[in-house]
Amino acid sequence: MTKVAVVQAATVLFDTPATMAKVREWVGRAAETGAQIVVFPEGFIGGYPKGLDMGSFVGGRTPAGRDDFLRYWNSSVRIDGPEMAEVADLATEFGITIVIGIIEREHGTRYCAVATVAPEQGMIAYHRKLMPTGHERLLWGMGDGSTMPVVETPHGVMGTVICWENHLPLLRHHMYEQGVQIWCAPTLDDRELWATSMRHIAYEGRVFVLSACQYIERADCPDDYDCVLGNEPDTVLMNGGSCIISPLGEVLAGPVYGEEALLTAEIDLDEIVRAKYDLDVVGHYSRPDIFQLYVNTRANPQTVTGPPRTVAPAADDQQDPTVTLP
Repeated sequence: MTKVAVVQAATVLFDTPATMAKVREWVGRAAETGAQIVVFPEGFIGGYPKGLDMGSFVGGRTPAGRDDFLRYWNSSVRIDGPEMAEVADLATEFGITIVIGIIEREHGTRYCAVATVAPEQGMIAYHRKLMPTGHERLLWGMGDGSTMPVVETPHGVMGTVICWENHLPLLRHHMYEQGVQIWCAPTLDDRELWATSMRHIAYEGRVFVLSACQYIERADCPDDYDCVLGNEPDTVLMNGGSCIISPLGEVLAGPVYGEEALLTAEIDLDEIVRAKYDLDVVGHYSRPDIFQLYVNTRANPQTVTGPPRTVAPAADDQQDPTVTLP
């Protein structure tokens, strides 16, 4: 049995040191329950500027919007920076594996990413969100196929899919094919429908799903934060909805709305085997003779030094349901 925890809390927006203090607080609280894994929401370190328009309109951006962009940039972190080193120290200090959403910066671009950090090991997995949604496309770049891993841990095979990436059927299949058992879903989707999606994924993939969303009030934002959703301190900008789901789609904890919260549950990986008795979508319930998925897991840097890369065509008689390109 493994005890897992999900954090539902708010970033201190545009104040990364204060947010890091909240990370320590919630990791400590999770560890006090005996949890061996704790999952934080999407964009927890770096924040999510819900309700800002960033001065954007079709065909132009305002000077004030560029100032907001700069402020958000200054809240973001580098994957090799001091904030992530602090997360690694917390994992070791409290003896807990931490899955945490970050807003990462590289060159002049931010990325929505998630790091999995283990005691004594540091970061053992890293994923950049493949497809930002809506206005997020002005704020974040797109990840590529090089950061879609699952990772073996003493508690099971863990993988992370961020927010609306969970609605990409082919990405889900790729994660199932890699043998994911503990599916971490940091999100910022606070609708009641989200929990339905999490139950479907758990049931479809026969996996445990740990979904963490923020609970944010206007008071969590700076005084000069010009929010289109309202500026009363108690205006709810994000309402939570975090949950933990079993491999048969049963709700083990949550969803919780309207408050910050720590959700916990005991999970048993044998439940995955029991659940796959009648449905294994990458095994006995698949049809590789009819359907195949090709996955490009190469990094796609702007500059490549060396001879051109080539990819050999797949053999006509290839029967594997998923073919991963080198």
